[in-house]
Amino acid sequence: MKVLVAGANGQTARHLVRMLVEDGHEVRGLVRKEEQTSSVAENGAEPVLVDLEEAGAGEVEEAVEGCDTVVFAAGAGPGSGDARKGTMDYGGAVKLIEAAEKRGVRRYLMLSTIGADDPENREEAMRPYMRAKGRADERLRNSDLDYTIVRPGRLTNEEGTGSVEAAESLGRYGEITREDVARTLAAALEARNTHGKTFEVLSGETPVAEAVAAV
Repeated sequence: MKVLVAGANGQTARHLVRMLVEDGHEVRGLVRKEEQTSSVAENGAEPVLVDLEEAGAGEVEEAVEGCDTVVFAAGAGPGSGDARKGTMDYGGAVKLIEAAEKRGVRRYLMLSTIGADDPENREEAMRPYMRAKGRADERLRNSDLDYTIVRPGRLTNEEGTGSVEAAESLGRYGEITREDVARTLAAALEARNTHGKTFEVLSGETPVAEAVAAV
């Protein structure tokens, strides 16, 4: 299938793009800076230059045109201010939701975070990010798209194990490698049982495909 990955230059998204290409998908990698396009192309994807914070609806719709699936893996990043959490983690996600709705792209995967539904119980510095992610998730749940919301714990850069623990609610916080999050997103992409589902994922002992099939 043809997949648009937003935030394709991000650490988790780079893993995902490579996996999707290896699986035979046609991947379009959305980035906001010209200098990021070369790394997207090196990973086997078609780079598309769109700044989701600044782009108008028409430009975003053009980016999703002809795609079967959108994966939102973009974000303002940990060094950004509270305002950018709103314009990127929420606003960017919503622009892509609306573009998908208007252009008939049925499938939408959201990379979210554990705790997005309960930001007030997280440390104060994390609350703006959690609020933005929670609002974006809610907007997606209220759409008519075939959505899946994947909520990992704290992301690490260690090599993935290929095994995770996944459930609608795990009842705890924890860690997971970026590589295993990407594997989870790649598995969820084609798993019909994940349509209309929000689930959490952490490092665990269950092979990714099996864990995703059971949520």
